Amino acid sequence: MAVAARASSSLLRGVAVLRRRPPVRSIHEGPDTIDELLDRHLAKKSPSSSSGALDGDAADAEARRRLTSSRREALGLYRDILRVTRLFEWPDDRGVPWREVLRANARREFEEARGERDPEVVARLLIGGRDAVQQALDRLAEASRRMVEAEEAKRRGGA
Repeated sequence: MAVAARASSSLLRGVAVLRRRPPVRSIHEGPDTIDELLDRHLAKKSPSSSSGALDGDAADAEARRRLTSSRREALGLYRDILRVTRLFEWPDDRGVPWREVLRANARREFEEARGERDPEVVARLLIGGRDAVQQALDRLAEASRRMVEAEEAKRRGGA
């Protein structure tokens, strides 16, 4: 009985600690705002050095950090695109599912931008990609809403 009481009190303390922590963000969720994305990816001048130039090792480390961050953002965007394309099940005019068409286009665009190293261009590409995914989701939600409303109107008229 005492063991159960100790276990439940330690569990309650653990829950209280979890409640005080800020929410944890997943890596693939991306930034909250465009400004945050730009701040994360644009090169900043370091105030520590008088000339503003970094030595070779520090410059390499900074470039690797930016590249890793950009790579992480790009992979997260690609995963989000793959998740969103699952919703596009219907075929196009040729009978090919839109899901496959959208995935092929996304793959082609990512392959074309693979060698891009300029942080500003990469940030613009990421912002444009996130915006395109959001617009596609908004259009899909709007079309779905219209279909549901049409179906309800048909039921009311027929019932």
